[in-house]
Amino acid sequence: MTGRLISRMALAIAVLITGAIVTCSTTGAEEILKYSCSAQIYEAFGQERLDAFNKETGVKVELYISTSGASVYRLMNGFSDIASTARPLYYRHKESGYVEIPFARDPIAVITHESCTVKDITDEQLQQIFSGEIKNWKDVGGPDQPVIVIVPGKDTGSYKNFDRLVMDRKEIVYDLMTNKSTMAIETVKQFPWSISFISYGAAVTKAVTKTLKVNGVDPKDKGYPYYQTFSFVTKGAPAGSAKKFIDFALSDKGQQIMTDKGMVPIHN
Repeated sequence: MTGRLISRMALAIAVLITGAIVTCSTTGAEEILKYSCSAQIYEAFGQERLDAFNKETGVKVELYISTSGASVYRLMNGFSDIASTARPLYYRHKESGYVEIPFARDPIAVITHESCTVKDITDEQLQQIFSGEIKNWKDVGGPDQPVIVIVPGKDTGSYKNFDRLVMDRKEIVYDLMTNKSTMAIETVKQFPWSISFISYGAAVTKAVTKTLKVNGVDPKDKGYPYYQTFSFVTKGAPAGSAKKFIDFALSDKGQQIMTDKGMVPIHN
């Protein structure tokens, strides 16, 4: 067998092998959604929503968890197909063609360490605690113990929403600040007589032992004063796997997951 014939046979085999690999890869390829998600939104839903979406559609989700701001900026820089955020989209981003699709309202829960005996607080007292005017639990009907104020990072949706809804232009004064919003839950668990705030859905998922009523109203009850809106963000009108994800979230099955987690679905 000549060297030229051997070379031709080797080339033919290589082409066949390559073709087989490409065909298998194409046949076995699965649709992938790159999703950047606010930490508190992820904790509010847990993995349940993503697993249910994958089972329903066959679309695999590549998840990146960060702050609301970072999630949106990852979308803007091409690292994601869709983002979810717990804070409103800036007007300048809407002007640039980014689309905000609200899908749920979730109470901002005030959480405390299990040692705290206080069960109810007024909105004025809450503002005074987080502005540093009230420093001891005895001033809100509790024992003579110092209040340890823990807050999520300033770039998180929970911090910005709490500042906007609760503080009425007063500066937030704190003892400890966490990087991610959901880290506030674990930090509160470690410090007796501490207080913080987080998505009610995340608090329930993480099994926080104490949430305070505000003005006599529990976070899960009608009339609770502080809600934040969870939204999807896409570049332009939703399409492809991102649209499938949004459609699933707004479906009866997706909305039932929200309701079970203590959130209020937004019907579009």
